[in-house]
Amino acid sequence: MAVSGFEGFEKRLELQFSSDNNSTEPIGIGLREIDFESVEQVLHLVQCSVVSALGNQHFDSYVLSESSLFIYPTKIIIKTCGTTQLLKSVHPFILLAQSLVNLRVTSIRYTRGSFIFPLAQPHPHTNFHEEVLYLEDNIPETLCYRKASVIPSKLTCHSWHVFSADSDHHHIDMPLYTTVEVCMTDLDPTLARKFFRFPNDGKNGDSAGKEMTGITGINRINPNAKICDFAFDPCGYSMNGLDGHRYSTIHVTPEDGFSYASFECVVDSIQNNDDDIMADMVKKAVKVFGPRTVSVATTSATTETCMRINAVLEKQVGMKCRSYSMDDFPAAGTVVFQTFTTRRNNNNNNNRI
Repeated sequence: MAVSGFEGFEKRLELQFSSDNNSTEPIGIGLREIDFESVEQVLHLVQCSVVSALGNQHFDSYVLSESSLFIYPTKIIIKTCGTTQLLKSVHPFILLAQSLVNLRVTSIRYTRGSFIFPLAQPHPHTNFHEEVLYLEDNIPETLCYRKASVIPSKLTCHSWHVFSADSDHHHIDMPLYTTVEVCMTDLDPTLARKFFRFPNDGKNGDSAGKEMTGITGINRINPNAKICDFAFDPCGYSMNGLDGHRYSTIHVTPEDGFSYASFECVVDSIQNNDDDIMADMVKKAVKVFGPRTVSVATTSATTETCMRINAVLEKQVGMKCRSYSMDDFPAAGTVVFQTFTTRRNNNNNNNRI
């Protein structure tokens, strides 16, 4: 049996919480009160660990051995790559929120792309059906509005998997955000080599990561962001960017044959110029890696956001939109999934799960 390479495509989980109905206590810093030891115990179940951390007045950010974790007062976002068992964090995080800070979960969203090496994934990630069954068994019955869907693409190896669940009293006065998840494959080899370290370079992961952030231009994607970065040995890179209450994150698997990079960011849906800001950040991120194929999943998006992303990738990056699909989900809102390729792309479209 052929040995699989490293799985770059992340699994992403977002948990939204609110005060218990009978609680009159202010939330304050909420989930940020959860002690680091408890967080580490959950990550141990997922099979990853914290390699670097940074926080501000709005949220705590952790770079993981496999991707990232963000903890807000009422929200947890965790994404992990490789063969991690991300969904094993669902029930423990819900219990921690209830027992330590008296918060109950009000909505859940799980997303991922199509794995490059699906046969290497352990339970419960062997396929999307198993993932949905696991989620159904590990979330409270109060999340009664549920939907699971695979949003297809004309490129048969690229699909977007979404599971969303919401309670019947989801707060409509929550801040509205647009989240963009960008998955890039077949990176330009010259650009990908910048994410390899020289043997015995005398640097640690933090210093090597800071150097990669500078030489690749990642620090110019959002100049306002404070960056927490880490370079792995012998190759690979992760960063979290903190810009007020908004985050961004990048993860890179640069090896030939299964090279992959992801970029994710969130902006305020109600801000007039944030569509332009988001489209510009996506353009800059794609140019850092020079991929042959790009998948973009935009959640709670306006039509204008998708049009701007489409325009900058086609006109300024020289890519062609090959597919455009959308679906609606409880709590999550509308998800638009687009795939782009370089005009000379001749990728083999092997089926993925």
